[in-house]
Amino acid sequence: MFKVDTSAPILVTGASGYVAGWIVKSLLEAGATVHACVRDPGNQTKLQHLSNLAERTNGKLKFFASDLLEKGSYAAAMKGCKFVFHTASPFTISVQDPQQELIDPALKGTTNVLEQANNTPSVQRVVLTSSCAAIFGDNADIENTPGGVFTEEVWNTSSSLSHNPYSYSKRLAEQKAWAIAKAQDRWDLVVINPSLVIGPGLNPNATSESFSLIRQFGNGTLRHGAPKWGMGVVDVRDLAEAHLAAAFTPEAHGRNIINGHNTDFFEMSKILHRTYGDSFPIPKTAAPKWLIWLAGPVVNTSMTRKMIARNVDVPFKADNTKAVKELGVTYRPLRQSLEEMFQQQIDAGAFAKS
Repeated sequence: MFKVDTSAPILVTGASGYVAGWIVKSLLEAGATVHACVRDPGNQTKLQHLSNLAERTNGKLKFFASDLLEKGSYAAAMKGCKFVFHTASPFTISVQDPQQELIDPALKGTTNVLEQANNTPSVQRVVLTSSCAAIFGDNADIENTPGGVFTEEVWNTSSSLSHNPYSYSKRLAEQKAWAIAKAQDRWDLVVINPSLVIGPGLNPNATSESFSLIRQFGNGTLRHGAPKWGMGVVDVRDLAEAHLAAAFTPEAHGRNIINGHNTDFFEMSKILHRTYGDSFPIPKTAAPKWLIWLAGPVVNTSMTRKMIARNVDVPFKADNTKAVKELGVTYRPLRQSLEEMFQQQIDAGAFAKS
């Protein structure tokens, strides 16, 4: 079992984000001083939930203005820190300019944070939030993996600026991180590769793509059927714990797949239907692939027929044993994560009963 090192400040980039919020919460509860990097420290509407957390704990929270695209903007926040959690990176699927909205923030942001670690003598370890998207682009990629499973040894080679640009951004950013880390020997890098993150947010108004996906179960988008689109999912609280283990377990190293469950969209709809099916338009049936192939790109312009062909009715399977063994990661039941996230959306007024 790891112990949080509170002897020096701890930096968290993108501190107001979905995953980062839970990391900040755990650090504050352990009594740490957290240097929280955000775009606008004066935006108390967006940051109030973090300030409230700090007031209820023995930890200390200090906000710092930072910008992924601005070199040197992390210098003040990183000063004196031993541990750096770099979580900041856009997670959105619907974009107009993939280069500007996804690639540049992910790649330049990672470069700026890690080069700042090179220039900050106190830094001992950087924990990077990457993604399983850096390992695969489409479920069909599994056909080319050893043993028919995604592992930490696999890299995404199927994504590009025009096909799955989000996944492409995660691969480029992680590869850049490893290049920077291997070019020096003072601090070490540990990478976290989560699958789709679900579960309640500390800020119910968070804008992560995860919330947009789960809302589709309750707002009628999928009322005529959910696709058997294979995916892995992990509870945000289990993911936050994995980040802390990666930072404070001395022998932690390399890439670490954090994936609680191999599932698909239809399986998740069946779980939610048990509790909420009488009140919300949660799909009861699986949408056939041919129908999704025809209608999908019309309903959602970010969904291409190539994506549908390579992911619908194609299972996702990832091996999470490395992180379970080396980091001690445990996972909540899928039903708990889904229902608590869905209920939070109901309480926040995301959709009304049908």
